[in-house]
Amino acid sequence: MLFNSLHFLIFYPVVTLVYFLMPTLRVRNILLLIASYYFYMQYKPEYGLLMLLSTLIDYFAALGMSRTNKKTVKNLWLLMSLCGNLGMLFFFKYFNFFNANVARLLSYFNVAYQPLSIDVLLPVGISFYTFQTLSYTIDVYRGDLQAERDFFDFALYVSFFPQLVAGPIERSTNLLHQFKVHHDFDADRAVSGLRLMVYGFFKKVVIADRLAVIVNTVYNDPTQYEGVIYIIATIAFAFQIYCDFSGYSDIAIGSARIMGFGLMKNFERPYFSKSVTEFWRRWHISLSTWFRDYLYIPLGGSKKGYLRTLLNLFIIFLVSGLWHGASWTFVIWGALNGIAIIIERILGIGKRVKEDKIAGRRKSPAIRFIGGVAGIIPMLLTFAFINFTWVFFRARTVSEALFMLPRFLNGLGTFDL
Repeated sequence: MLFNSLHFLIFYPVVTLVYFLMPTLRVRNILLLIASYYFYMQYKPEYGLLMLLSTLIDYFAALGMSRTNKKTVKNLWLLMSLCGNLGMLFFFKYFNFFNANVARLLSYFNVAYQPLSIDVLLPVGISFYTFQTLSYTIDVYRGDLQAERDFFDFALYVSFFPQLVAGPIERSTNLLHQFKVHHDFDADRAVSGLRLMVYGFFKKVVIADRLAVIVNTVYNDPTQYEGVIYIIATIAFAFQIYCDFSGYSDIAIGSARIMGFGLMKNFERPYFSKSVTEFWRRWHISLSTWFRDYLYIPLGGSKKGYLRTLLNLFIIFLVSGLWHGASWTFVIWGALNGIAIIIERILGIGKRVKEDKIAGRRKSPAIRFIGGVAGIIPMLLTFAFINFTWVFFRARTVSEALFMLPRFLNGLGTFDL
C-alpha cells in the first residue's frame, strides 16, 4: 500500500481511530500487527509469509542466545539469523545480478556457463525490515538488549506499517519497548504528527512527483539530450530523490507520532552540508548509523590503524551502494562516495567542518556572517559532487552514465555576450 494512495487515506484514519478505542494494550498491539500485515500484503500476499519467516528466525535466534552463556552456542544462533535473513535478501535481490556477473567473468576465460535467471519480483521493503530485524538479534547477542519473549510484540516491531516499506530503519532499543506502553490520545501530538504528514505529502506528491517527469524524460532516453538539459535533469533528480525519500520518512514519523510512537529522524537538511562526510551525517541517518554500528565498528572502526580505518570506510560505502540496488551503477555510486570520504578523512575536512561549527558559536555576529558567506563555497562544491554521483545512481546502466558525463558541458561555452 502506498502512502500517497486513496487506500491509505482510508486505512490510516480507521486504524488510528480503532486503535485509540481499544481498551487494552494487548488488543491494540494485535490490531496494529494485523493492520501492518494487511498494509504490506497489499503489494503481494506472498510477501507477508517472507516477512513472517524472517520474524520467526530472529525471534527464536534471540531466545536461543538468551538461554545460554556459551559463546559458541550464541555464535551459532547469530549465524543462523545472519544466514537466514541475508540469504533471503541475497536470493530475492542479488541472485540474478551475482549469477550474471559470474557468467561474464567466466566468459573472459572461455568457460561456457549459462546463468540461471530467477523470475521473481523483489519483495517491497525487504532491505529495510531485514536490517531492522538483524539489528535486534545483534543487540541481543551483544547483551545490549534482553530477548523479547512476546512474539506478537516482536512481530509488530518488524512489521510496524508506518516505517515498514521505506524506513526509518528503527532499532530495537528505541522502538520495541514503545509497544509496551499504553498511549493515550494527545491533541498536541496529533496536530504535530498531522503537520509533519502534510509536509511529507507535499514533498512527495507536489514536488517529487512533478520533478520525476523532467528526470524520467531525460534519463530514460539520454542520447537525445546533452549539456544544460543534463544539468537541469540531474539537479531535478537531486531534489526529487530528497523530497520523495524524506517525504516518505516524514509521513512515517508523523503517522507513528499521532499514535504515540517516536521514530528516529532520517534527514537533516543534507544539501546544506559543507563536506561529503557531513552529508552522510544528514542523509538517510537511520541507514548511515546502522552501517556505523553494525558493520563499521565490528570491522574494527578506527581502532585498528589508520589504513584499516580508511579501508573500513570504503567497505561500508561499497556495501551501502549494493544495499540500494543490485546493479554496478549503485556500486560505483557507493564507491565514489567512499573515495570522497577517504580523501576528506586524509585531509581532515570532515573534522574541520565540525570544529568550525563549534568555534563559530563563540564568534561575534559579524564574523559569523562572513563565515557563513564563505561557507557557501564548500556547500556548493559538496552539492556539485553529490550531483555527480547521482548520475550513476539514476542512470539505468553504467554505459549510459558514462555517455552522459562527458556531455554535461556541451554547448555551455557557445553563448554570445
